[in-house]
Amino acid sequence: MTSYTIRTIESILGISRPAILALVRAGFVSPARNARRAYVFTFQDVIVLRMAHALRAARIPARKIVRALARLRGALPAEIPLSGLRITAVGNEIVVSDGAALRHVDSGQLLLDLEVTPSGSVTQIRQGSDGVQRTAEGWFYLACHLEAEDVAKAETAYREALQADPGFGDAYVNLGYLLHIAGRNDEAVNIYRDGHAHVPGNALIPFNMGVALEELQRFGDALESYEVAIKTDRSFADAYYNSARLNEKLGHFKAAIRRYKEYRSFVH
Repeated sequence: MTSYTIRTIESILGISRPAILALVRAGFVSPARNARRAYVFTFQDVIVLRMAHALRAARIPARKIVRALARLRGALPAEIPLSGLRITAVGNEIVVSDGAALRHVDSGQLLLDLEVTPSGSVTQIRQGSDGVQRTAEGWFYLACHLEAEDVAKAETAYREALQADPGFGDAYVNLGYLLHIAGRNDEAVNIYRDGHAHVPGNALIPFNMGVALEELQRFGDALESYEVAIKTDRSFADAYYNSARLNEKLGHFKAAIRRYKEYRSFVH
């Protein structure tokens, strides 16, 4: 089973270490610990953390997110798995869908089934098969929800989000990652390449492309991608580390030493 460290989750989801640890302390995710006593998370944990990230994108205060997530188990029947829930926001309130109804987290009251975009606009939720078009944000959050239960449908929904908005950076990141963990790295690279062309300011896209290129043993191309990530975000510590590691692997020892030194400046 694949496991993920806090550093990996920070890179994949853009969630800060303090926010991740707050969710752990709240009991919403219960990661195991490895031999070094560091937290390791499952893929299901990543899905849950992504839900929290979506709430932050909707401008819900961090303290309210942690409190709501901590109460969520008590607000819903115990047999409903957290990974199968869709958590969204209506205005400044947090609501959760179990697939049959939408409930207010604090009160448990039933609500209309609505999808809320980060900007706060609300659109009616429709099944994609009925021909009604969602917004790009609607497709994106639907895809996040579907990842835990139907990966193929999640992939379709991410592609719909990109059709609706070719500049939707998070959709490129999530779709590329979905393809990557399925072993479809050639396709992931193509998605990331398109993403970088449309959203050149998103450093995570070339970084993840570098990871996929490494899986394909295309180490020179991967190194170029990590360097692009560094140029895009000079504080992207993991990009410095991966660049240093690949420079060393390729025999570029002076460049490796420089990148390792730069990496250590961020983590110490």
